[in-house]
Amino acid sequence: MKQDLRTKFADSSRGVYLFGTTPPRATTSDEATSEIADKLLDRLKHVEFDGLIVYDIQDESSRIDMPRPFPYMRTLDPLVYSKLLREKSEKPIITYKSVSQRDKEAFIEWLDTAWNTYDVRDTVLVGSPSSEGEIKLSLNDAYAAIADHPANFQLGGVTIAERHAVKRNEHERLISKSANGCEFFVSQAVYNAQATIDMLSSYARQCRKEGITPKRVILTFTPCGSAKTLEFMEWLGISVPEATKFRIIDAENPLQESTQICRNNLEQILEAVMPLNIPIGLNIESLTNRKEEIDASIRLFKLLKSIVDLKLAEANI
Repeated sequence: MKQDLRTKFADSSRGVYLFGTTPPRATTSDEATSEIADKLLDRLKHVEFDGLIVYDIQDESSRIDMPRPFPYMRTLDPLVYSKLLREKSEKPIITYKSVSQRDKEAFIEWLDTAWNTYDVRDTVLVGSPSSEGEIKLSLNDAYAAIADHPANFQLGGVTIAERHAVKRNEHERLISKSANGCEFFVSQAVYNAQATIDMLSSYARQCRKEGITPKRVILTFTPCGSAKTLEFMEWLGISVPEATKFRIIDAENPLQESTQICRNNLEQILEAVMPLNIPIGLNIESLTNRKEEIDASIRLFKLLKSIVDLKLAEANI
């Protein structure tokens, strides 16, 4: 019998390995959507992965003054794409849900539909990208609603190390989200190892202080093959140190260079964090639909998974 994600997440002696993807454009036909899903799963055919993450892409232009490097395109409902991928892959799917655009009643209706019609068992709730504009449902109110709901979702949250670098309180957010029912956290894409180490170290210390067990933190990594992708990463709020930018842009092979940077960052993070007893996972994503970057994300997945597996094996000797 296949283990569900909840069981795997609870086993701190093992890593958890996920691949993140976005639904196709809303205008994509059913046939084309099915082909896109098949193509993704074919790429993952020779990769040992535990599940997929399907993002809920929102227009985040209110968060930042800079123009979006790639135009915002409305996507297929993540519920629809999650179910398709679950049926095709026979793997668990974590479905993201942005909660701020609709009120509590609509959110409860979404929870009913997600559980009963689309077989969603694992979800990550995301709040408003900024305090600008109308927020019909706050993240805390969404947490309260899902806690009162009869369905037993495994709930996850987002963590942003860059936020900790500025406000020094991301570890407190993790503790608060755990109290609201979050059983795991998915990071924003990591290109600043030190920011992640600082945040996780603060989290581990706070957990020790309060006598609680740290939740699993899934670290996201993504390859970067061009100046345009780098611009998009920065637009998304991903912290990329200046020297790292230069390494990627000036490299003969930017994708290969960014893969090496991701490897180095992961090794630094594991060196610092493994003794802190925070269960770690990996989520690999491609931020664009360029074939080269998608293929590089598969190579990156294999490389980083082997590093985590080795570190865990060494720790368990």
